[in-house]
Order: sequence, then C-alpha cells, then structure tokens
Amino acid sequence: MNSKRFRRWLDGETDVMEHILDGKRGHDLPRQDQRRLQREAEEVAVVRMGRVIHSERRLFSAWYRVAAVLCCLALMAVFLYMVAHITRYGAENPRATEITERYVEHGLEETGAVNIVAGMILDYRAFDTLGESHVLFTALVCVMILLRRDQKNMRTAYEDYYRISEEDYFPTDRDQIARRVGGVLTPCILLFGIYILLNGQISPGGGFSGGAVLGAGLVIFASTRGDSAVDRFLTKRVFHWAAFCALSFYSFAKGYVFFTGANGLENHIPKGVPGAILSGGLILPLDIAVGLVVACTMFGFYSLFRRGTIAEDGAAHTAAGNGTAGSAAGGTATDTVTEGGAADNTPDKEES
Repeated sequence: MNSKRFRRWLDGETDVMEHILDGKRGHDLPRQDQRRLQREAEEVAVVRMGRVIHSERRLFSAWYRVAAVLCCLALMAVFLYMVAHITRYGAENPRATEITERYVEHGLEETGAVNIVAGMILDYRAFDTLGESHVLFTALVCVMILLRRDQKNMRTAYEDYYRISEEDYFPTDRDQIARRVGGVLTPCILLFGIYILLNGQISPGGGFSGGAVLGAGLVIFASTRGDSAVDRFLTKRVFHWAAFCALSFYSFAKGYVFFTGANGLENHIPKGVPGAILSGGLILPLDIAVGLVVACTMFGFYSLFRRGTIAEDGAAHTAAGNGTAGSAAGGTATDTVTEGGAADNTPDKEES
C-alpha cells in the first residue's frame, strides 16, 4: 500500500502535503468523563507503583536476610578461628609473659610514667583508648538525637525546658539543705577530680576516673544550684568545643606518635623526670583530653535526661523571658478587650 502511494506521488497524481494544514479535531469529552478517566489513570498508576514498591521490598528483604546470614557466619568463623588458637587452660603462654615483662621492666623507661597502668592505657594501648573516647562521644550524640527537646517538638511556642522541669520534676535547687550541702561538697569534688586528672601518670587515677569525678561534681552542682547556674559557663557551644578539641588533640597527637614509631623515627617528645607532674610525655595532656570527654559525656547524659537539652548561649533565658512577656501581653490584651466589650455592652443593655 505504501509503495502504491509512493508511486502515485512520484507520478504527480497526489500531494502528501495537501491536507497537512487542515485542522481535524474530534469532539471533546464531557468534563465528568475526563475526570473519571483521569481518576482511573491515577488509580492504575498507584497500583503499578505499589506493585513495584512491594517487589523491591521483597527483593531487599531477601538480600538483607542473605547478607545477615553471611555476616553472622563470617563473624562466627573469625571467633572460632581465634578460639582455636588460644592457649589451652593451664598451659603456659610465652607471648603473654613477654608482654607482661615488657610492661613491668621497661614501662618506666619507655613511657616515663610511674603509674604503669596509665602508661599502658595512654601509651602502649593508646589507640584502644582513642576508640573508647570516640565511643563515649558517639553515645552522647545518639542520646542527644533521641532526647533533645527544641522548638520543633514543643507543644507551644513559649514552652521551654525550664518550664518543663518545673512542671515534671521536684525543684531540688530550692531545698535549703541540698543547697548548703552541695555548696560545701561541690568545690571539694571538683578539686579532687582535678587532682586525679593531673596526677594520673604518677599515682592511681587518670582521665577516665578524673573525668567521672568532675562529671559527678557538675551534676551535683546543677542539682543543688539549678540548671541556670551551670548554663552561665557550660553552654552547648562550650560543650561542643571542649569535646571537639579534646578528641582532635588526642587523634593528632597519637597519630604523630604512631607515624613516627611505625617509620622508625624519633618523636622528640620529652618524657620528663619520672615522678614529676610534668612527666610521662603525652600522658598528662592525653589524660586531660580524656577527662574532658568523660566529664562532658556524664553531664550531657544528666542534662538530656533531666530537661531534654543542653542550654544554648543565652537562648534559654531569652525564650523564657519572651514567653513570660508574651503571656503577660496576651493576658493584658484579653483583659482590655473584655473590659471594652463589657463597657460597650452595658449601655446597650440599659437602652434595651
């Protein structure tokens, strides 16, 4: 058929461009039919999309189960391999004896710390301690994500955590006995925590224990003096910068030591005189860094469980003041309108 039309066009009998400008429009469907067809097309599209999503979910679920089983089997194989190479019970382990002798006999010379436990944690096993510090910080971030209260999840625009704490918790900062006892104990606890933190390389203590004591002191201070007293010096910005600087210093300092040690280079970090407070090389600043992370984590847990947030830089007091002013202004405006309405309605009633 197409060949005949082509021959006729070649012979000049027909012109294929003759009716190209002729507009041929069919009759439009009624509006109800158009809506019905559109609704049916949308329903078909939704059904097809649902089938696609269902099939993708089934495929993902199948692959997820297979991947989970493979990961579990691989982890079990690694554990079984490790257990198979563990020294049997009662048999001597020469490698463990070598490590113990190395720590005891050469620990003071290699680390410069009288407290061999601090030398092990922050020198021989510093990479492990770095991971533990990051685990604490990650745990705090997770708790903050789950428990933090802000303007996005408040019931009203003027609700803040100070009002929530007054409604949901007993105000321990108003108890005179707790305030007096806390005022006596808090300075002693903080001073003792600083002592443990700074003497970890020459006596029992260090970053974890000193940070725990400092965190407990901050918790007691906040409980007896109120959250607003802590917010004056420990804001969210200070909290974040303290944790960030501590973890960054730990990472870069030990990274430098790891790099120089792995390449057989001297790190040129003085170890000081054993027994002095400025001894142990990087153990003292690393103790301070770990202590800051532990103290911030402990107080962060308390603050998030207690009131749902760590105070902003002056935002809490501003929000509370704005809320009180807004409520007062709203009440005044309402009273004014009510009095005006009553004044306007009184003559009408008298006239009627």
